[in-house]
Amino acid sequence: MNGRAWREPWGIAELFIVSQTALPAILYLPGTQDIRLSLRMGAFVIPLVLLAWWLLRRGESEHEESHPVVPWAIGIVALVALMFLHPMTTSVQGGLAHLALYVAIISPLFWAPALVRTPTRLRRVMALLLICNGINSLVGVLQVYDPARWLPDQFSRIVTQSELGLGPVSYLGPNGETIVRPPGLFDTPGAVAGPGMYAALLGLIFAATRFKVWQRVACLGLAFAGLAAIYLSQVRISIVVAAAMMIVYFAVLVVQRRFSTATLFGATSGLALAGALIFTVLLAGAEISNRFATLFEDDPLTVYYVARGGQLHYALNDTLVEFPFGAGLARWGMSAVYFGHATLDTPPLWAEIQLAGWIIDGGVLLMLTYCGALVVTALAELRVATQAREPMLAACGAAVFAANLAPMALIFTFTPFVTQVGVQYWFLAGALHGVVQGTRKGVPGAEAAETNLFGDAK
Repeated sequence: MNGRAWREPWGIAELFIVSQTALPAILYLPGTQDIRLSLRMGAFVIPLVLLAWWLLRRGESEHEESHPVVPWAIGIVALVALMFLHPMTTSVQGGLAHLALYVAIISPLFWAPALVRTPTRLRRVMALLLICNGINSLVGVLQVYDPARWLPDQFSRIVTQSELGLGPVSYLGPNGETIVRPPGLFDTPGAVAGPGMYAALLGLIFAATRFKVWQRVACLGLAFAGLAAIYLSQVRISIVVAAAMMIVYFAVLVVQRRFSTATLFGATSGLALAGALIFTVLLAGAEISNRFATLFEDDPLTVYYVARGGQLHYALNDTLVEFPFGAGLARWGMSAVYFGHATLDTPPLWAEIQLAGWIIDGGVLLMLTYCGALVVTALAELRVATQAREPMLAACGAAVFAANLAPMALIFTFTPFVTQVGVQYWFLAGALHGVVQGTRKGVPGAEAAETNLFGDAK
């Protein structure tokens, strides 16, 4: 990558990206389970601090056009705030914690545009995302290769104190040994699958650009590590979403008429997917291929229903019917575990997919509002990718649009918008909007960015 871009002073945006990996990574160290709550909260307190900073200096950008999804975001926060008054909210502390979580996750939409104003800055932020997620993935691979050295000494107590222990999060290796699904730089088995998706996509994107050969090889290596980490974690939805992200990015490249990059990107993506599978089968045995072969045992809808369809059915046919206008705050998730106060009238509820979580937190109104916000955001990013006149801006739009596909897809299988995945989603959405505004206003560096930004490889 261009050395001049890296020599420019780092700012809050870069430090924020690093902090989102560095804080949870502290849990990788022995003896840190006692401060787990503080570390996990820290990753969400930082966005709230930045929101306060943005509000204090809001007058400096009051004449800028806001992101089209801002009214939807305000509606989401308003609905959750209203739910604080719900009679089934378990406690004042729990309700405030749950509301703060929603605000923290969506807050980058407001302050990120003030921090990222040029394509060069956005490229550096996404390069840092690749490096952080790539290192995370490499550690995950090493945890299977040499578990005695690389696995953390302690896993999350939520896992270890379960009646089933590590059984559901492990599988047998080629020699009959037990392999724990790698956590990466986290303390939860299998957690590396999420970073693996972003390392795979961003690594392949950067590998298809006009960087130096060694840089492109390094990016391809991180992408390979990301895919290998997903296979080793055995989280099937992650490989499906990663492949979908690649297909979407390839399609946008074709629409942009960047045919040489599309060809290179498509070829390397296919080779990386196949190569990583072969590598992980050699490393961890046939359990890997057997696990992912189940994706093709039936039609996609049947495969989904067997895996998570029951949760979707329950959410729409039971939870929504019982709580059409929500069930109060701090009824599920970490807010309930750490801050809730369950009673016979307000027992804890369970949500394994985001749609169920939204129904509990705000009923049909919150579910539809948040889904609408995601659609509006995706369309805004797609417009930038396909309609921006500046090639650098269009290239940024393509990369962000593809990367932000993951959280949208995961709402049917996971709860991304109460985790750091959601924080990253709204940060990238806000950062892209900041680049759009910076380009329109002629911010220094917005027009003078390198022409090879996510550009066609030679």
